[in-house]
Amino acid sequence: MSIRRYELSDAQWLTIASLLPGKIGDPGRSGSDNRLFINGCLWVLRSGAHWRDLPERYGKWKTVHKRFSRWCHAGVWERVFEALTADRNNQYLMIDSTIVRAHQQAASGKRGAKDQALGRSRGGLTTKIHMLVDALGRPLRFIVTAGQVGDITQAPALLKGQSGDAVLADKAYDSNALRETITSMGAEAVIPSNRSRKIIIPHDEAAYKDRNRIERCFNRMKHFRRFATRYDRRTIHFEGFVYLLAAMIWLR
Repeated sequence: MSIRRYELSDAQWLTIASLLPGKIGDPGRSGSDNRLFINGCLWVLRSGAHWRDLPERYGKWKTVHKRFSRWCHAGVWERVFEALTADRNNQYLMIDSTIVRAHQQAASGKRGAKDQALGRSRGGLTTKIHMLVDALGRPLRFIVTAGQVGDITQAPALLKGQSGDAVLADKAYDSNALRETITSMGAEAVIPSNRSRKIIIPHDEAAYKDRNRIERCFNRMKHFRRFATRYDRRTIHFEGFVYLLAAMIWLR
């Protein structure tokens, strides 16, 4: 088959095919068109276009959108992502966050922005993605919140159950409580001290240089327009796209 840009290659498809619903023996309908369906979702993710603008080669847009939503609610995208992250490099764990501006359509509808991880910050109506990555800059876990939520508030949840030699983060994560959490993991806290500290805590400056890998990961993710700008009203749909994008980074 002819592979279009941003669609799954044969190797990528073989890696995830067995992780998807619709296999022989699975309950429900067959997923024989799973590859075409995911390629359609990738097209929307990359282009940022409305679902109704989905090219006809991927099928009826309403059908594809409904199936995407069903997979979001069933946790399919999350399970695929988690299966791919099993072969991780835990030498360094890195945490950081990024702000994405929400399009006005994300706050429209009868329920508006209520409880949908939308908030006001200096950038206007925004959503924040807090993320943990491995030593190679590949996503391991993320949390979606309203844009004004502080970075450090989500750090314990990102690190819960994790293990590694060191945790790299910028000054926004400098707190005694978080340093204690990292120490309890058996890891070294590689975090520059905030200027407000009376006694500066030294950190491994050579190791800290690798923190740019999480920034580069965010930059790659923002090449996909439905990540760079939030168009989805419901958080669960936005998270579905983030899981799909994170899985694609692992498939490269």
